[in-house]
Amino acid sequence: MNGDEAAFAALLETHYDRLFRLCFRLTGSKHEAEDLTQDICAALPAKLRGYRQEARFSTWLFRVAVNAAHDRRRRAQTRSRAGDGWGHWEVNRQAEIVEGAQMQDWLSGAMGLLTDDLRDTLALVLDEMSHKEAGEVLGVSEGTVSWRMSEAKKRLRAMKEKEMSA
Repeated sequence: MNGDEAAFAALLETHYDRLFRLCFRLTGSKHEAEDLTQDICAALPAKLRGYRQEARFSTWLFRVAVNAAHDRRRRAQTRSRAGDGWGHWEVNRQAEIVEGAQMQDWLSGAMGLLTDDLRDTLALVLDEMSHKEAGEVLGVSEGTVSWRMSEAKKRLRAMKEKEMSA
């Protein structure tokens, strides 16, 4: 792109909605997804210099998004541990639960309970990526993606059954 603002704007226009949907699935919160998407878009001009065209642009962009979500989760965990004790942490946790209940459907809420690798895999496949493409984004084999999808479905099914029996 070499600094071409019109080309960059067209690139964002083409990929923004899918990027936002992925960020929403990765964070489980509209507010967090908006912030994450904007952070990624702001960093994209500098990151584009490192794009080597070895993979499709969308694959590369989603890898950037997954990495940014991981970084955000690590920072949030660090902040929560640095709080003034469990009371402060619990107040924040309850506020997130309330926000999540208002803003998410059941799947988004349930995805938040999955391990990072399962949630990331599920988010990519739900965004209509093939297992092969998701594997490229995550840096794992297609078989690993298939196993993670099976495991995620099993865990989501168990969560739903537990809710139904309660």
